[in-house]
Amino acid sequence: MVQVIEVAQHGGPEVLALVEKPLPPPGAGEVQITQSAVGLNFIDTYFRTGLYPAPSMPFTPGNEGAGTVTALGEGVSSFKIGDRVAYVGGLGAYASARNIAAASLVPLPDGVSFEAAAAMMLKGLTAEYLLFRTYPVKKGDVILVHAAAGGTGLILTQWAKALGATVIGTVGSEEKAKLAAAHGCHHVINYAKEDFAARVKEITGGAFCAVVYDGVGKATYPASLDCLKPFGTFVSFGNASGAIEAFDIGLLGRKGSLYATRPTLFTHIGNRKTYEEMAARLFSAVADGTLKIPARHSFALKDVADAHRALESRGTTGSTILIP
Repeated sequence: MVQVIEVAQHGGPEVLALVEKPLPPPGAGEVQITQSAVGLNFIDTYFRTGLYPAPSMPFTPGNEGAGTVTALGEGVSSFKIGDRVAYVGGLGAYASARNIAAASLVPLPDGVSFEAAAAMMLKGLTAEYLLFRTYPVKKGDVILVHAAAGGTGLILTQWAKALGATVIGTVGSEEKAKLAAAHGCHHVINYAKEDFAARVKEITGGAFCAVVYDGVGKATYPASLDCLKPFGTFVSFGNASGAIEAFDIGLLGRKGSLYATRPTLFTHIGNRKTYEEMAARLFSAVADGTLKIPARHSFALKDVADAHRALESRGTTGSTILIP
């Protein structure tokens, strides 16, 4: 029997129910893993509330984790029992053990802990495609990162600084400002107290930014566009404050021939070669010390409702993991 979190109806954190159920053997092309740590992400709340549709009901949330291979399905030759692995994959991560497609797994180097892997797979791979594929950040770029003290934000800011960019970050409290500054932000704006667009103009002397990375959504749009120089790029990759409504494409022209994009991680990692390249770059950055990936908050799997409440209250910083 394995412990699994199930959602039978959409709603608040209270709909997250702990159940015990048998786990069948892995199917063809699948691997069974015992999970040591599971990642918690804001996208999990979108599935719980129904903002993003789950493929079926009931369902088990969660898209990332790390653990040890315990069984192999037919046709799997790329892994062996006992291998350390990590993944970003389909729903089902909130469990003590699970079956998952072998194509979703990557080998986990010995120098990366299960906890760090679970804390960074989705967020770290997101940072990788944002910085290297969506808008390739180069030395000398001035960039704006919203929610700079969040899980993805802390990785983005560290990595962008290492690439030679000048990093401006926004946060919602003084505590978060200190954390963002300690993780690569050259300038930190507390948008609870300041007009972030006006501060960006001041910081840059009116030159503005090459790119805005926005995982916040409704609360930071359209002011994010006022932070961009002509031909700048607005990258929307999340909706922590709610979805952007009534996007006016004409605004991009009026604000300076801007570019706007809404990329997703799963489009990128749908190509196995790209997935492996992204994971290798992420693991290398952790191994050489470019990135520090602390799991700043940890909850037992059975306390997942409390974890969701903390996440949605915007009271967390950095990454949060669940321990089965």
